[in-house]
Amino acid sequence: MPSTLDGVEIILAGGSGGLGSATVELLARDGARLVVSYHADAARAQKLAGVAAVVQADITKAQDRMRLLETAHNLYGLVVFTGDPSRVKDPSLLESAMRHAQEVNYLGPVLLAREAASLMQARGTHGAIVLFSTMQAVGVFAGSTAYAAAKASLQHAARILAKEHRKDNIRVNVIAPGVMASGMAEASIAAGKYDHFLATGIVHRFGRAEDIARAVRFFLDPDNYVTGQVLGVDGGAAL
Repeated sequence: MPSTLDGVEIILAGGSGGLGSATVELLARDGARLVVSYHADAARAQKLAGVAAVVQADITKAQDRMRLLETAHNLYGLVVFTGDPSRVKDPSLLESAMRHAQEVNYLGPVLLAREAASLMQARGTHGAIVLFSTMQAVGVFAGSTAYAAAKASLQHAARILAKEHRKDNIRVNVIAPGVMASGMAEASIAAGKYDHFLATGIVHRFGRAEDIARAVRFFLDPDNYVTGQVLGVDGGAAL
């Protein structure tokens, strides 16, 4: 199969943030036809309008997921960036945070992935799906119960989906970012929360959005031979 994305349709759900924007830029250079969804920040998303169609969607809602999938007439790839750290300091708020985390970090992404895979299967498309987890679902980090557990569930669900669709040549993989100088961890890095990672040699630098973009591009390659895997892009932090 050709190792090119020229002209193929790819949806990037929640792709208007820092990690998503870098990925949009890379895929656009490859000639892919892109659709980017956003939840609430329309102004940020519209900055990508020159290289991608921009759609508002809350992927925890079935009607929004369907509307998003319908924007691509010949869907080849789906990348789901959406997520929420779901951290609370008050233990009495943990239950609500866990319920929210399940909706945003597990149910929405997994249901969208399953619906996209079914659409590809019905059309006979040999496609690729990339979901996003976190190093916190690979390693053990105190205080991350709500977020990490939901993302760990997502990883296992992705492997199941990959197995269900391997005969259809629909590949499903997961990226688990580490401490990235973009996206959710950006504010934490600015506050010095992860300075000890550098000081103690856990990582030699913080991750960049471009590191994630290259990993996504790898999984989307039409000639890729990988499915059902979790790729940690974390500089070794989960070790």
